[in-house]
Order: sequence, then C-alpha cells, then structure tokens
Amino acid sequence: MPSSKNPPPITGTAFLDTPLKNLEWFPPQRARALERFGLRTVEDLLTHYPRRYEDRREFDRFPHDETEKPVCICGQVIKTASRRFKGWRFMFDATIQETSPDGEPNMLSPQIICRWYNVHFVRKMIATGMRLVVYGRPRRRGRQMVIEHPEFEVVEPDAEEASIHLRRITPVHPATEGITPRMLRAWIHRLLAVLPDVPSPLPAGMAGMPYADALRAAHFPEDWEALHAARRDLVLAEFFQMQLFICARRAEVVLQPGQAHCGAGRLLEAFQNELPFPLTGAQHRAVAEIRGDLASPRPMNRLLHGDVGSGKTVVALSAMLLAVEAGFQAALMAPTQILAEQHYLNFKKWLEPLGVRIALRTGSRKEETGAMPLFDDQAWSAAVREGDEAQRAELIQKGAGSEPQIIVGTHALLYEGAPLANLGLAVIDEQHKFGVLQRAALTKRTPVPDVLVMTATPIPRTLTMTLFGDLDVSTLDELPANRGKIITAARDGTKLPDAIAFIKDHLARGRQAYVVYPLIDESAKLEAKAAAAEFEKWREVFAPLRCELLHGRIPPEEKDAIMGRFRRNESQVLVATTVIEVGIDVPNANIMLIENAERFGLAQLHQLRGRVGRGTHKSYCILIHALADDLTPEGKDKMATLEATSNGFEIAEADLRLRGPGDILGTDQSGLPPLKIGDVLGDTDLMQTARETAQRLFAADPQLALPENQRFRKRLAETRKMILSRVS
Repeated sequence: MPSSKNPPPITGTAFLDTPLKNLEWFPPQRARALERFGLRTVEDLLTHYPRRYEDRREFDRFPHDETEKPVCICGQVIKTASRRFKGWRFMFDATIQETSPDGEPNMLSPQIICRWYNVHFVRKMIATGMRLVVYGRPRRRGRQMVIEHPEFEVVEPDAEEASIHLRRITPVHPATEGITPRMLRAWIHRLLAVLPDVPSPLPAGMAGMPYADALRAAHFPEDWEALHAARRDLVLAEFFQMQLFICARRAEVVLQPGQAHCGAGRLLEAFQNELPFPLTGAQHRAVAEIRGDLASPRPMNRLLHGDVGSGKTVVALSAMLLAVEAGFQAALMAPTQILAEQHYLNFKKWLEPLGVRIALRTGSRKEETGAMPLFDDQAWSAAVREGDEAQRAELIQKGAGSEPQIIVGTHALLYEGAPLANLGLAVIDEQHKFGVLQRAALTKRTPVPDVLVMTATPIPRTLTMTLFGDLDVSTLDELPANRGKIITAARDGTKLPDAIAFIKDHLARGRQAYVVYPLIDESAKLEAKAAAAEFEKWREVFAPLRCELLHGRIPPEEKDAIMGRFRRNESQVLVATTVIEVGIDVPNANIMLIENAERFGLAQLHQLRGRVGRGTHKSYCILIHALADDLTPEGKDKMATLEATSNGFEIAEADLRLRGPGDILGTDQSGLPPLKIGDVLGDTDLMQTARETAQRLFAADPQLALPENQRFRKRLAETRKMILSRVS
C-alpha cells in the first residue's frame, strides 16, 4: 500500500473530475457563483473557452475617426465625470489617453471617452490615474470620439499581471455576475500549470497534439498558429463526441423490432394519376427513398425537409397510401388544430374518390369519411389480431373494416387513446414543434411503426449531421412549376399608406390579403403593434370588404369558421398573428403585409411569406419595419436577405449565422451535448470528419471499446441510459 506521506499521483481523469469547491486555493464563494453559471468541476472550467482574444503584445493605436471593427486599446484615465439627465438616467465618462512604454500619457495621441449609461458600479471601479485595457467600437459624437459601454479591464502593476494578462495573446472568457474575465483567466492559468497528462477523446492518430497541450494553447496561445492547431483538435473532439451520441441514439431505434409496411403501389399510382399536376423530380426521389424504407423490416426514421411550397404533403400522403395498401393505419400529427384541419380537408378531397377512410381527431372535432365496409368487421379484426398481412391487404382493397385507415390530428393522438392499434406509419408535421422525446414516444409501440418527420424549414447540411443525425434525410430542393412568383419589399413605417393603396388595388381585382402582427394584445414592455388592437383600424380601411381577426386565443370552433370563410373568399382580409405561420393554403390570397417585421425571426418571416404564392397569381410580401435609425444591424440584415432571395436554403443558412449555433443546439431541443467551441457553419469539414470516423468506429464496435478513454465510454453509456429512460 502506498504511504500516506506519498499518495498516488493524481491522474488526468481524476483531476478533471475534481469539484472546484474541493480545491484548497479556490475561493468558496466564487465556487458557488461558478456553480450557478454551470461550472462545477475542473473540466468545466478548462472547457470554458474564450469568446475572443486580444493581442496585448501590441495594442491598436488610438483611432482618429470611427471604425467598423472594434479596437483594443490601452490607456491611462486622465479624468472622470458623471451626471444625471432626464430625471433618472445616469451617465459616467472616463477619458483615457494612450500611454508610452514607460507608462506615461502620450500627450500627442487623441483622447477617447469611455461612456456608460445607468451602470453605477463602473464609477466605483475606475479612477483617475488608472491604466485600462478597453475593447469596443469608437463612434464620433460631435467633436469627441466615444466608445459606449466598452469592455474594460483595470491594469494592475505587478509581475503576475505581465505574465497572465498583458504582453501576450490574452483570452477573454464569458463572465457572469460577480465573476470577471480577469478572475477566470487567473484561475484557468493556475489549473493549466498543474494539469497532468489527460487521455484524448479522439481515436489514435486523429489528434495533432496531446489533449492537455491543446487545452493550454486554446486558453494561452504562444501565437495564432498554435491557437489554430489547438482549436482544430478541440473542435474535432467535441464533434466526435456529439457524433458518437448520435450513433448511439440512432442504434436504439434501428435495434427496435419492426416490420415492413409497404403495399404494391396500386393506391399510390391511382392517387398520383388523379393529381392535377405532375410531381417534381425531387418529389419522385423522396417517394422512392421512403418506399425503400417502408419495404424494409428495419423501422424507418426519416426526415423530409424542403422549402415552403415544395410539396411535402403530397410526398407524405404517398407514403401513407403505401402503408394503407399493406393493411396498416397511417397517422399524421400536426402541431396545431388549424394545420390538422387543413391537412384533413386536402386529404379528404384527394382520397374520397379512392375509397380510403380518413378521420380527423382534434380536441374539438371528430370526423370520419371514406368507403363503407362491404362485410362484417370480424374478418378485419381477425386479420389484425393474427397479423395476417396478406388478408389485411386484400380486405383493404375491398374497402373492409370500420377503423379509419388514415387519421389526421394533433400530437394528442399519441396520448388520448385514439384508434391506432394497427399503426404502421406515423407522419409528424413541423417536427421542430414536437421535440425528440415526443417523437421517441412512438417507439414504445411493438412492433415499432415507421416514422416520417417533416419540416417546412430547410435545414442547413451541417444541422442534418447534428440535430437530425439520427435520421435519414430526404430533401425537396425543387418547387412545382405552377407556383406564382413572390415579390418581397421591405419598407419603413412611413410607407404604410402606399402599401394600403397597393393592397386595395389587388382586393378590387378579387384577390385576398393577410395582415400579420407579432402580438395578440398591446404590451407595456414591448413597443410593437398588436393584432387585436389594430383590427378595428383595418376593418374601417378595407370596408365594405369583410375583414376578420385570427389568433391563438380564439376558440377552436370560431377559428374553423373564420378559416372556412377565408378559404371560400367570403372574407377578403385576415388580420392574424403567427398562428398562420404553417399549413394555411389559400391560393387566392396573394398579398401579405407584416407589421413590425424586425421583431420576427428570419426563418419565421420566410415561413409567413410562404402563405402567399400558393396559386398562379403573382404575389407580394410587404415588410413594414422601424425607421432606419431605429433598426438594428441584425434587423437590416434580415430585411436585406428577404428582399434578395426567396430560396429557403439560403435563408436557413443566413438565419443560422444570425442566431448562432447556441440558440439551435440546446440540449432541451436535441438531447445532444452542447457545443462549447465548435461552429456548425464554419467547421463543416471537421463535422464531416468526426461523423465519418464515429460511424466507422460505432459500426465496428457498438459498445465503443476505446481502451485509451474509458471515462468517455462511461459517459456515453450514461447518456444512452438517460435517453432510454426518458423515452420510456
């Protein structure tokens, strides 16, 4: 046994797992603050990567004029001033001037004012004579150069300061209340100094440097080349871990007991022959891919995505008819009652001539239609009970059985005892509104039904390898030839009268229009118009034409009546919220006006725009936004993107750049480990490498026997167990 005076050395694995509060030198109150920030262990802190770096080996020169890029400058505070204005507002100024290498102010350099509004604690931190490192974008305010709300650090004159915070490429870490980037930098530097060798999360041969060295170079790089090399290893390790989780999640579905759910295709052929339009090449390709999955005993787990109006519903119904012909039920689940009823009406129109029984199941409506049974139900029940697929297929062709063959409803179909005893195919529309666990609830059935999930939001290729990596993917990248062109125009609020005149002209020609708002009722917290408050104005503007109001709080029966009148052109203008974002299909409606457009997301605006252009008429989307001076750079980018393109895939990429991966790759949405350093847009090549490597290793050894990293194997097993327990 080892002597108590000579304890065994701490391994890298044990060191990383050490709670921060157990470190003798770590301040207990700071450990509690970091725990609230989600940083509990040494590993958590060492993988809390910098959000940017400042090259403090050579600071930027003090600018004489505005710059588009932020500057990092170092200077001495030569005076401070504070004042109140407008009763409650407070402003604090610190004027700084560039210093020479010996620390004296350079009287020939320009002065910069650092300014904060209503940030009282800054006044207590900054005093005349201090040296500051300041980061921000300079703007000219009259004759003065001002940086408003800059990031700053007080320079302390000691030896540690020079080695950690100055004269180097300095990391700036994300901070929180009571914890500054300077504190984080010092703690991480101390941990890295004693970090032992750590097993790499990557398979042998993939890493360019030892894992511990990569961590050191990621926080305190010697030069930009070292940082680039370290970041590559760490991003690859993060992506590789994510792809292994995806492989594990995919295997849980593939290993479930399933069966084939594919008929011969006579119903499908009859349906497609009756359509008034030909399928696009992309639709034919997607149907063929789905048909192959339905014919396999392995459970299908497929994503169908494409642009607004690319024909996903026709592809989904084609798949459902293949399952019906094989003797199984098919169900389509929509996120809202309005969308469910829209699908039901379309299906009813298409399927009644084929004698297929279809049912609607929502919270307020239950309808059934289709062929009447030609013989008693005993034969049907026996075929279902005994699993006689041939007999079931024969009975389907004769129109037998009283159960609906296709059921359309909301996701309540999963939980409310709907007649799904013979479910062969489940189609989930607008899957992002359901989530991974609701989708996984379907796999509790035995045998497992085939699952097709659809989204009208085109998905960037990188996200199909992450959020949807456990799914096979079919892409609709063509639009039907009979779609009308949509012209988009972004205008500020002063152009609203012109927009109204334009809409009136089209209404006079027999067309219909949508007017969309971000809110139902006015809010004291948000400066945005609301549908309910503006409705009376629009009713007067468009009189004597009929104008109606639609939002999420209207009772379901009333929603049905409102939408029915709009579809039949009994009302000409629909004032609405985003309740119409998906699924509404009124070919005669060719104009949409969106007020406060800057308050919507880019992808959401594209979805809303997709409600027009459903027919053959030229269509228009008018985006009314704030005045140019009040519009943020992000808002300007959104408006410019929508005017420039109607390609949903380009818009999806732009939306991802605007929102950032953090908003999309959350564990609540995907069940995947969060990304701390990887960029799903900028690191596509590394994601592809990680994906191919993980798939190859997982195929060779599903238990992931990586002896060089037993700790990682344990974490993977724990995550797989967590996923299964939450699903069951």
